Amino acid sequence: MAQAKRDMEHGKGHVAMNEWEAARQQLLVKEKALTRSHDALAAERRRMPWLAVEKKYEFDGPKGKVNLLDLFDGRRQLIVYRAFFEPGVFGWPEHACRGCSLGADQAGHLAHLNARDTTLAYASRAPQKDIERLKARMRWTMPWYTLTDSFDTDFGVNEWHGHNVFFRDGERVFRTYFINNRGDEAMGSIWSYLDITAFGRQEEWEDSPKGYPQTPPYKWWNWHDEYAADASVDPRWSKVLENAKVTSNLND
Repeated sequence: MAQAKRDMEHGKGHVAMNEWEAARQQLLVKEKALTRSHDALAAERRRMPWLAVEKKYEFDGPKGKVNLLDLFDGRRQLIVYRAFFEPGVFGWPEHACRGCSLGADQAGHLAHLNARDTTLAYASRAPQKDIERLKARMRWTMPWYTLTDSFDTDFGVNEWHGHNVFFRDGERVFRTYFINNRGDEAMGSIWSYLDITAFGRQEEWEDSPKGYPQTPPYKWWNWHDEYAADASVDPRWSKVLENAKVTSNLND
């Protein structure tokens, strides 16, 4: 307690601007090292072996029965978050698990994720009518399916939440990564989702295997209601980037 009081007093102490800036620059060196370490880890993740999913899985969706391929919604990458919303979970039937709900609240707008050929879906054991009611109450928009078989057990999320990541090659599906526990806490931004996928952010500065899709950073960004699959980069946006002297080297 005494140490905490001393720490608080130290934090409230008055310092000159140059002292504050010097302290910030010291931390910035460590923060940049952490960012580069994060990038290196993501590069290793993109080189993880892929595990073929041979078993057929079925879910209930808003329009009826669907399979794992359907969850991709035509895209190549899929992230499935196992949310706990079902009988026996604290909050049922009015609410889903508090932690899962916090995660759903912080999920970024999915249009940006979809623009990188990636789908995010939630899955629980609650019936669809309850899921739709919950989504309306909480103003959540992500696709949310009902588990009907051993998917959660087979992919390590029958007793605890987690994100499973998949890749679709034609009709074949592969599991590429899995993250849970405290790893889930960081999820929510478009970047955190893309960083756990096989293709990553798909930007030119990334260290990715040869042949992976990559485009210049920033240029693909758009307003969430104006993405189009065949749209070219707006020349006015390119001009903004040129005037700002934006560099593609994001490892600085």
